Formats: sequence, structure tokens, C-alpha cells
Amino acid sequence: MHKVTFYPLGNADTTLMSLENGKSILFDFANVATPDDSNEKRAKIDIELRDHMKSGNKDTFDIVGFTHGDNDHTKGSDDFFHFDRFSSLQGNGRFKIKELWVPAGMIVEKDSQDDARLLRQEARYRLRNNYGIRVFSRPQQLADWFQTEGISMESRAHLITDAGQLAPSPTLANDGVEFFIQSPFGHRQSEEVVIDRNANCLVTQARFSVNGMRTDLLMLSDVEWESLTAIVDITRQHERDDRLRWDICKIPHHCSFLSLSGEKGETKTTPTSSINWLYGNRGNGAICVCSSDVIPIEDTAQPPHFQAANYYKNKIDEVIRGEWLVTMSEPSASKPKKIEIEIGIGGAKRLLSSAIGGAALTGRSGPRVG
Repeated sequence: MHKVTFYPLGNADTTLMSLENGKSILFDFANVATPDDSNEKRAKIDIELRDHMKSGNKDTFDIVGFTHGDNDHTKGSDDFFHFDRFSSLQGNGRFKIKELWVPAGMIVEKDSQDDARLLRQEARYRLRNNYGIRVFSRPQQLADWFQTEGISMESRAHLITDAGQLAPSPTLANDGVEFFIQSPFGHRQSEEVVIDRNANCLVTQARFSVNGMRTDLLMLSDVEWESLTAIVDITRQHERDDRLRWDICKIPHHCSFLSLSGEKGETKTTPTSSINWLYGNRGNGAICVCSSDVIPIEDTAQPPHFQAANYYKNKIDEVIRGEWLVTMSEPSASKPKKIEIEIGIGGAKRLLSSAIGGAALTGRSGPRVG
């Protein structure tokens, strides 16, 4: 049994994957809650993750991936993680990172601030020293950085994974999960003077297997509609439709309409045809997780946008027992709690633990491998 946990953080992201073999994989870290506010509904992610690590008597995350450097994906990292690069950011209960995952854009950024700057320096340090790092895509800007450092890119090729490839580890055979990389694309970044974070964020399909039962999770980060359309089109051109399949989907960018289309729509956003195909390419059941504030009932400038939510909900309504879950609304907007999805021989099953007490499982099955 594996478990994936999504936390109520408002318009921010942290996702924890707890593997059956005891490994912990973390995507993004956003400690956005106000600590001493009695009315704060967002999770205190530092406490949540400390409790998780303490329960396993662990001081090291096996993988920590940052999908991009925006504050709502990195905030508070300076106080939580052990940085090999900085002696001042070590010890004192900080958690170590065995392998750090970053898109190439985080390596080559020149104007990073706050936590993103520290993470950039940590990633560069590990890449220089040839350990504990995986970089996704190899745009010209990365080649230029290697040249400036006096390092041949070929000598670090084993630390770089491109879109359309599997990360070398973890593996289905050893860990019960593998990661297929959908984005970023190196050639798209090479055309940009300043790499756009959202357009070139880390997008993956996590494929889990338990006793031959396959469950697919799409992690779409903050990808916008142009890039998502390209991901779908390129993947299908290579006849890899199965790498766009999903049983669980963490929809992108806090339910922004810009992850579906350039036009918001009056009551419902209409996506591109490729994106519409993607959200129909699911298993027998489907769980859509939206990491956002409560969906508003009227038009707003910032996400979440109710027009985008109406599209996603309509797609989920096509599925028997399909689930649409908003992190700040589960189980209620007054008392949101983390969303836990267990992945086992029966596929993906959401663990229900609400104010009514007790726990139950509601599930949908994925296909059996082979």
C-alpha cells in the first residue's frame, strides 16, 4: 500500500508520497500558514511533515522535488531543510534531502529571491559536486552555465533527465512507483531569454503498482494551457497515450482558467481540444484534486476561477463515483483537513476521516498490469 497526501494550503502546494517500502517523496514545500493565528485554516506543513518523519524515525527525505521556484511552492524551505551548501542552514532538527529534483530553470535563474535563491544555490552545489541531484531538461542556458563553471555537460549527463523519459529511480521493480517526465522541454526554454517558471515547470506522471495493479497520478504543477497542449500533442505524436492516462489528477495552477485556455468564459472555461482529451483519458474511476482556496461563486481576477472549476466538475460528473476534491473544502470549508489517498491492489482509495468520526475508504480501481 502506498499513500499520497495533499494538504490544505490555500493557493499553494505540498504533496507527500509515502511508499510501501518506507521511502518518502515530497513535491514542493509551502509553509504558508500563520503560526499564531487561531483562525488559520491552512495546514502547518512543517508540523505535519515533522510528525510524518518522526513516525518513521527518519531524518532524510528520499526525494524532494520542486516543480518550480515560485513562493507558493518553496516558502519556508530555509527553516525546514538541511542545506549541504550552507553550514548555517544545517542541524537543529532540519531534514536532509537524499536527492533533490529541480527543473533546469531553477539552476540557471539569475534573479531568484528568498527560498528559491537558496534552493538554486543548493542545486548548483550538488550539480558541481556530482551527487544528490536530478535536473530535468537540458536547454542551451544549462549548457552555457556548465561552460561558465568549467564543467562538461557530458560529465553530468547521468544527473539529467529529459521530457519523454523515465527518471532512473525510483522504479516499479524496486519501489512500486516510477516517474515519467512530461515537462519541461529543453528546446522551448532555449528559445526564451528568461525562462518562464510556469511554462517550464516539472510535470510528471507517477505510475504506481501494487501486486500488478496499476494506478496513475498526473502531477500538473502550475502548467499553463499552451505548455499543457504541447505536452499532450507531443506525447501523442510519439504514440505514448498511456503516459497521459490518470486515475488521480492534481489539476494545475490552483484551478486557474489559464491552465485550460486563454479565454476564461462567462460560466465555464472551454479548453483546447487536446486538453479536453487529456481529462477524458482516465481510468474506470477518477479523482481530481484541486490545491486551492475555496472555489468562489462569482468572477475573480486571481484563481481559483469558478469557470475552470465548472469544466473540471463536468468532466468528473461523466465518471461513476468520480470525485472532485478541493483541498480547502475537504471535508468542509470551515475545517479543511489533508486529503489522503491510499493506493493498493484495489487501485486508488480516498481515506475518509472527518468531523463525523471514524475512517472509511472510498475507491476506484485501476487496470491490472499485464
